[in-house]
Amino acid sequence: MNEPSFTMPAAETPSRPVKRALILEAAIDVFAEKGFHKARIADIARKAGVADGTIYLYFRNKDDVLLCIFEEKMAELIAGVHVALSGIDDPLEQIRAFARYHFRQVEEHRALAEVLQVELRLSNKFLKEYRPAKLWEYLGIFGTLVRAGQERGVIRAEVDPFVLMWAFFGALDEIAIQWVLARNPSKFHLDATAETVADVFIRGLAVAPDPAPAHPASAEEEP
Repeated sequence: MNEPSFTMPAAETPSRPVKRALILEAAIDVFAEKGFHKARIADIARKAGVADGTIYLYFRNKDDVLLCIFEEKMAELIAGVHVALSGIDDPLEQIRAFARYHFRQVEEHRALAEVLQVELRLSNKFLKEYRPAKLWEYLGIFGTLVRAGQERGVIRAEVDPFVLMWAFFGALDEIAIQWVLARNPSKFHLDATAETVADVFIRGLAVAPDPAPAHPASAEEEP
């Protein structure tokens, strides 16, 4: 009588989307640790626990990996900021929530922040050939807040939403770079910084309250 055959179950392997995500997360760590130019595909593969050639099943080259990090993580930022702003009715307070959200992401995801704030700027492909539509979408959310505030009469009508969204992002971006590059970032409190940045912009954008009407002089006060 033949013995029943028995086959050991194969070890579960990650699906293609999961493996791709693992590679991207490994690339974030490698780019942050080694720098974009010094990092090699082999370094990313080793960190992800895959063969070097596996990387090329998902990405054309190292620049492609970097651009995919930007695209996918910016999409997550956009989705997250919409959640952070939901439930807040006042456009001025939404500006405060935007600043808090942005700096919270920088602080909680330092390696990613370093890649997006520093290493991305070292890619010639990104600077010269790539149109960062996701960045424009992210900035456009702030522009929408400004326009909404203008329509409701709480933000000055004469300010240009386009200029303001770049000014606001410029402040967030420069502070985030300084935090990422700081030798001791623990001394640099991003939560307090968010409040400071928000206060500066809110005070500059808010419509000034009407001055209190002057009380007419009483008969006794007349000369």
